[in-house]
Amino acid sequence: MSLEFEMPLVSLIFIILLGGIYFSKKRIKLVENKTYELILIFSFLEIVIDTVIHFICAIYEFDIILTEYYQLFNFLNKILSMLFIMIFSCLFCYTVMITYEKIKNHPKKLIYSLIGLNIISALVLSFTNIELVDIGLVTNVKGSTITIGYSIVAVLIVGSLLVAIKNIKKFDKRYFPIFFVFIIISFLYIVTLAFPGLIIYDVILALMCYIMYFTIENPDLTIINELNMAKRHAERANQAKTDFLSSMSHEIRTPLNAIVGFSDCILEEESLEKAKEDAKDIIMASQNLLEIVNGILDISKIEANKMEIIETDYEPKKIFEDLTRLVSTRIGDKPIELKTDIAIDLPYKLHGDSGKLKQIITNILTNAVKYTEKGFINFVVACVIEDNKVKLVMSVEDTGRGIKPEKMNSLFTKFERLDEDKNTTLEGTGLGLAITKKLVEMLGGKIVVQSVYGEGSKFTVYLQQDIVELHCTEKESINPIKLNSSEIYDFSNKRILVVDDNKINIKVASKLLEPYKVKVDTLESGFECIEKITQGEKYDLILMDDMMPKMTGVETFHKLKENNNFHTPTIALTANAIVGMSEKYIAEGFSDYLAKPIEKDCLQQVLNKFLLTENTKTISKNNQKEDLEILEDDSSTDIKFLKEHGIDVEKGLELLEDIETYKDTMDTFITGATLRLKQLASYKENSDMENYAILVHALKSDSKYLGFTKLAELSYEHELKSKEKDASYIKEHFNELLQEGERIIQISKEYRGNNAK
Repeated sequence: MSLEFEMPLVSLIFIILLGGIYFSKKRIKLVENKTYELILIFSFLEIVIDTVIHFICAIYEFDIILTEYYQLFNFLNKILSMLFIMIFSCLFCYTVMITYEKIKNHPKKLIYSLIGLNIISALVLSFTNIELVDIGLVTNVKGSTITIGYSIVAVLIVGSLLVAIKNIKKFDKRYFPIFFVFIIISFLYIVTLAFPGLIIYDVILALMCYIMYFTIENPDLTIINELNMAKRHAERANQAKTDFLSSMSHEIRTPLNAIVGFSDCILEEESLEKAKEDAKDIIMASQNLLEIVNGILDISKIEANKMEIIETDYEPKKIFEDLTRLVSTRIGDKPIELKTDIAIDLPYKLHGDSGKLKQIITNILTNAVKYTEKGFINFVVACVIEDNKVKLVMSVEDTGRGIKPEKMNSLFTKFERLDEDKNTTLEGTGLGLAITKKLVEMLGGKIVVQSVYGEGSKFTVYLQQDIVELHCTEKESINPIKLNSSEIYDFSNKRILVVDDNKINIKVASKLLEPYKVKVDTLESGFECIEKITQGEKYDLILMDDMMPKMTGVETFHKLKENNNFHTPTIALTANAIVGMSEKYIAEGFSDYLAKPIEKDCLQQVLNKFLLTENTKTISKNNQKEDLEILEDDSSTDIKFLKEHGIDVEKGLELLEDIETYKDTMDTFITGATLRLKQLASYKENSDMENYAILVHALKSDSKYLGFTKLAELSYEHELKSKEKDASYIKEHFNELLQEGERIIQISKEYRGNNAK
C-alpha cells in the first residue's frame, strides 16, 4: 500500500507547502512569475489527481478497478496527460521568454501557439484509451493516451533544453530547472527499467517547482522599495542639476554681459578717465564671474577627491582682518553694521591650510551679506588653547531672512538655494554652503547652524590648528616699514639672479628691473644656477622659473637648500596663476611666488618686501605714461595693423611698458618661434609629452607678453593635455596650433618690416 500512494501523497504535501509560501508573499507581477504560477497550479492538480488514482488502487482489488473504475481511470489519465502537456508548455514558454527579450516584451504569438498546441493535444487525447496493468505492488497504465501525451511532453522538454544549451554561455541560473528535468527523466528511465513499479514523476514535478522557486525573477519588495526611493532621489538630484544649469545660464550671463557691454563702451569713450571707470566695472564683473566658476570647479574637485590640503604657517589675525575689509565692501549701500570681535589671546602664528580657512569664512560672511537687508552681521573669533594646539571657534551671526526648520536638512545640499521664490534677484550657484561644509570636514572640523526664520541665522565653525608662535617676537612686526606703492626705490646696492630657460622671460624681467637700478645676472638652467651658487656667488634675491627642462625650479631650489650656507630669498616664477599655487610654493620652501606674465605692481611688492630697508633711498614717483597715451603718441609705427590681425597690443604694452621693448621682444620671438614649432612637431611625433609640455609652456608665456591671445590660449590647452600625457589630443589638434603659430610669425615679420633675423 505504501508504494502505491505514499510518494504521490508526500509530493502533494510538499507542493501545498511550497505554494502556500509562494502565494503568501508579496511579489512582483512579471511575465516569468505568472508562468511559474501556472506551472505550480498545474503541478498541484496533477499530483492531487495522481494521489486519488493510486489511493483507489491501494484499497481495491485489480479486478474491481478493471471492471468498475476503468472509465474513471481512463478519464483521469487523459486529464493527467493534458496537465503534463500544459506544465511543460509553460516550462517551454518560460525558457523562451527568459532567453529572448523581444519575445518577452511581445509574448502573445508564443502564448497563442502553445494554447493551440494544447487544444490540438486535448482533441487527439479524447480519441485515445489507456490499458491498466497489474505489476504486483502497484497498478500502472499504458496505451495510446500515455504514449501520445509523453511524446508531446518529450518534444517540449527537448525544445526547452535546446534553447537553454544554445544560450548556456549566459550562465543564467534560471536555466537550472530545465537541465534538472532532463537529467532526472534520463535517470528515471534507467530506474524504471529496474523497478517498473516505482512512482517518481510526482516527485520530479515537486522538485522542479522547488528549484524554480529559487531561480525565477522574484525580487524582494523591500529591495524594490529601496530602489524606487533611490530612483526618486536620483530624479530629484537630476532636477536640481537641471535647475542649477538653468540658474547658471543667468548667473554667468550677467557678468559676461557687463564685461562685453563695458568693453564696447571703452572703445567709444572720449576720455581716458571714463575708460578707466568702465575698466573698473569690467574688473568687478570679471571677479564675480571668477567666483562662480571657482565654485563649480571646487565642488568638482572635492567630489573627485582631488582637493589637496596645503598647510603653511600663517597669521590668523591678519587673515580675519583682511576678510572683514573684503566683506565690508560687499555690503555697499545696505544699512548693515558689520561688527568684528577677534579674541585678544588668539595666537600670533598658526600652521594649517590658510587658503581653505579663508574660503570657509568668506563663504559664510558673503552668504550673510547676501541674505541680510538691514541690521547687523557679527563676526566673532574665540579660541581655546591646549598645549601646542588651539581650537578656533568662528561664528557669523546676522539679522537676515533666517532658514525655515523644514529646510535645515537641505541647507548644505549642492545646487540648493533656499526660498527660491524670494531669491530671484540674488546671484549665486547654490554651491557655497555645500563647499563650505566639505572644506570644514576636510580640515577635521565641524560646522553648526542655528536659525529662526524671519529673524536671522548663526553659523559656527569649530577648527583645530597647530600653534607656531603664541606671541609676536619679530621687531619688524612691531615697527613695520611703511611702504608707499607709488614710489620706486633705489636698489643699486642689491644683486638679483634671474633663472629662466626662456629668453623673452629673461629679457622682460631684466627690463622691469631696470628702473630700480638693481644689478641683474641671468641664467638659463637650474644646473647653471647651482654651479653659480656653489662657486660662492652671493645674491640678495633669486627669481626662478619653475617649468624648466631637465631640472625644474622646485628641484633646483631643493638642491640649493642642501647647501647649509644658502639663505637667499627665492621667488618662484610660474605661468600657472591659479588658486593654491602660492601655498604650494611656500610649502616647498620658496619665499614667495610671482605669476607670469610678471606685472609691475606685483614685482614691486616683492622687491619692497625682500630688499627694502629703512635706509633705502627713493628714486622718483612712479608716474608712468598710460599705455593708451603711448599708442596715441607713437606715430612712427602702424599699431592699427596689429589690432586688425587680432593682436592685443594694449596688453603687451601694459606688461612691457613701452613700444621699443615691445618691438625688441617681438624680434626675439620671431627668432625662436619657428625653431620652437619644429621642436614641438618632433616631440609630438615621438610622443614625448614631458618635453612637449615644457616647450609649449614657454610658447604660451611668450604669447602672453606680446598679446598673441589666441596662440596663448591654444598653447595653454596643449600644455594641459601634454601634462595629462594625452598624446592623441596633441596629434589631433597640433595643426591648429601650428597654423596659428605660423600666422603670428608672419604678421610679426610684416610688422617689423621683414628686418628680423
